Amino acid sequence: MEQENSGNFQRKMQVRHVVMLSLGGVIGTGLFLSSGYTIQQAGPIGAILSYLVGAVAVYLVMLCLGELSVQMPETGAFHSYAAKYLGPATGYTVAWLYWLTWTVALGSEFTAAGLLMQRWFPDVNVWIWSALFAALIFVLNASSVRFFAESEFWFSLVKVLAIVAFIVIGAAAVFGIVPMQGHDTAPLFSNLTAGGWFPNGAGAILMTMLAVNFAFSGTELIGIAAGETVDPARTIPKAIKTTLLRLVLFFIGTIVILSALLPMTDAGVLESPFVAVLDRVGIPYAADVMNFVILTAILSAANSGLYASSRMLWSLADKGTIPRSLSAINRRGVPMNALTLSMAGGALALLSSIVAPGTVYIALVSISGLAVVVVWMSISLSQLMFRRAYVKAGNSVNDLGFRTPWYPFVPIASFLLCLLSCIGIAFDPTQRIALYCGIPFIVVCYIAYYATARRRAGKGDVQA
Repeated sequence: MEQENSGNFQRKMQVRHVVMLSLGGVIGTGLFLSSGYTIQQAGPIGAILSYLVGAVAVYLVMLCLGELSVQMPETGAFHSYAAKYLGPATGYTVAWLYWLTWTVALGSEFTAAGLLMQRWFPDVNVWIWSALFAALIFVLNASSVRFFAESEFWFSLVKVLAIVAFIVIGAAAVFGIVPMQGHDTAPLFSNLTAGGWFPNGAGAILMTMLAVNFAFSGTELIGIAAGETVDPARTIPKAIKTTLLRLVLFFIGTIVILSALLPMTDAGVLESPFVAVLDRVGIPYAADVMNFVILTAILSAANSGLYASSRMLWSLADKGTIPRSLSAINRRGVPMNALTLSMAGGALALLSSIVAPGTVYIALVSISGLAVVVVWMSISLSQLMFRRAYVKAGNSVNDLGFRTPWYPFVPIASFLLCLLSCIGIAFDPTQRIALYCGIPFIVVCYIAYYATARRRAGKGDVQA
């Protein structure tokens, strides 16, 4: 087996790769499918407000991550920051939460990709397509960092262009330039205010915050890639600023268009709201076009997800909290052992979605939905503690390569916004299982860390 000492990742990613990696992770089913759920639950105005609050939360979290990842660019990023500034057990737990998030996502994404292919190939079994797509994503990740980055760049570009086209066409329909079926005039205000500003109450905004935050998840991949980025002091700040601008444009712009053109009674999760809107403006073959775009989005998210989960697993091994063999890196700069185990985790999630969809799989999905928000909270607290330690050591904040503005307001505000979304799901019976499953999983991670601490200490691997 070809391997080298851990820590020999190749810095091959440029700004365009890091930006598209982040966009690839975040622009997926959360936008193309789940946005319909948000509109249905919170109403058009409520959905726009939910996504605005979510955009503010992710913006503040990324400002915190920027300071940390520029000062300490390493693969594994926020897991390492949490271990150093919040405690090794917390870092260990954050890593496993994030790993589980993406491995569970892999299972659901491969299943969804297979189901989408049924539209064109109804006689081919779904699991054949799922297996083929899983093999493709594994090969793209196993080839080399540069090859992976290039594949993700083009995957992401397809859906970015599709969203831009949708916003342009949708805006034309909103202002009456393009005719809309069932509307004699521009439908902007009629749909936005139908049923009142908050038809299901203002509390619905709070209850949809977890789904909105989950839709924004993947933005933090910039921090994961810091250890494999060319000149991170220049690349990471530029990527953060560019990514945030595009996310606000894509997400907020898209939600405004969807809310204006799609009545909340027609929104849901069984059909993409994009397809529903394009059908109404008379775009031929809208369903097939969006089916292809959503398929590309799913594969892009799976591509990013396998990358993120393998690097997080590698980071755990590099810190000595799991077997060191998982930190082996081959000559192409790929942690093959960690990559293979992450893909195996995705395969188990895929299997659980078939064998036990109502028990094991729903528990995994619930934990992964909550995990991203917990990870964001750890980033905020890590930056808060890092800055405090940095100044206490006699350093000047002016020497930081990227400085989080308005300290300590930004880390505190980002932490509280994330916490608010966790509180919100306690009031939603359909999402409450995330707390029932997620909190025990977090407790188990802490117990597992301390239960194995004596063994690691004996080998000299326990973190300080």
